[in-house]
Amino acid sequence: MNRLKVTIDRKSGFCFGVINATKLAEEVLARGETLYCLGDLVHNSAEIIRMRKLGLVTIDRQMFESLKNVTVLFRAHGEPPLSYEIAKKNNITVIDATCPVVLKLQQRVRESAALSAKNGGTVVLFGKRGHAEVEGLLGQTKNSAIVVSNKDEIKEKKFDGNVILFSQTTMGKEAYDDVAKEINSRLDSAHSLKKINSICGQVSRRIPAVIELALANDVVIFVSGKKSSNGKMLYDKCLSVNSLSYFVSEPSELQTEWFTNAVSVGICGATSTPVWQLEEMAEAVKSLNL
Repeated sequence: MNRLKVTIDRKSGFCFGVINATKLAEEVLARGETLYCLGDLVHNSAEIIRMRKLGLVTIDRQMFESLKNVTVLFRAHGEPPLSYEIAKKNNITVIDATCPVVLKLQQRVRESAALSAKNGGTVVLFGKRGHAEVEGLLGQTKNSAIVVSNKDEIKEKKFDGNVILFSQTTMGKEAYDDVAKEINSRLDSAHSLKKINSICGQVSRRIPAVIELALANDVVIFVSGKKSSNGKMLYDKCLSVNSLSYFVSEPSELQTEWFTNAVSVGICGATSTPVWQLEEMAEAVKSLNL
C-alpha cells in the first residue's frame, strides 16, 4: 500500500486559450473533416498524441505554404500577418484559435512598431527566440523588433531612441523587470523606456498557487511538456521554495528515490498541461511500490 498523500493542484490545467483551441479542433474532427494544425497545437507531447489519434495533422511552415484548398487551424500562440496572406492566396480555410490575450497584444505591438518607425524608436520583445508567439509578434513589426531572452542580451544592443518593451505572455515578471532595468541603464537622458506589461494574468496568477503547493508538500511533481515556456518558469518557482521538485513529462520518468522519507506529494503543471495528465501522474505516484 502506498503511504503517500497525493494532492493535485486544481488551479493547474489548460488556460482558456488552449481550452478554446482544443475545443475548436475537436469540433472539426468530430465532423469527420480533415484538419491541419500549423505547428504543435500545444507544447505537450501527451496531448499532441491524443489529438493525433483523433485525426489532427500537425504541419510545419513549409508544408503549410504548399497546401491548397484545405482547412488549417492557427493555434492559441497566434500567427504573423504572412500566414493569413498565404492562407488567402492558397484558398485555405483558417480556423483561428489565437488566444484573445495574444490578439490584443499583437495589435498593441503592431501600433507601437508603426509609432516607433515614425519617431525613430525601437520595439523590444522579451521572449523565447523562435517561440510561436514571439514569431507572431515579430511579424506585427515587419520583423523590425529586437528579441531578447534575458537581460544579458541587452548589453549587446544599442538604442538611439525611445524604447517600447513588450513581453511574451508566458514569461516571468521578475525577469521582465530585469530586462527593463538593463534597458533603462543604457538609455541617455534624452530618451525613455515605456514598459507594456503583457504577461498573461492566467499565467501570473498560477505562481502563488504552485508556490503554496510546493511549500505544503514534501515532494512536488511538476508535469509539463519540455517545450513549454510557462512550464519552465512555473517549475522554477516550485524549485525555489522546495528543492525536492521534479519536472516530468510522463509517468515513466518518475523515480522511487525521489520519495524517500516523503509523506506528501503535490502534483501541478503548466497552462499547456491537461487535467487528465495531472490525474494520470497522481495515479502513477500512488501505484509506486512505496
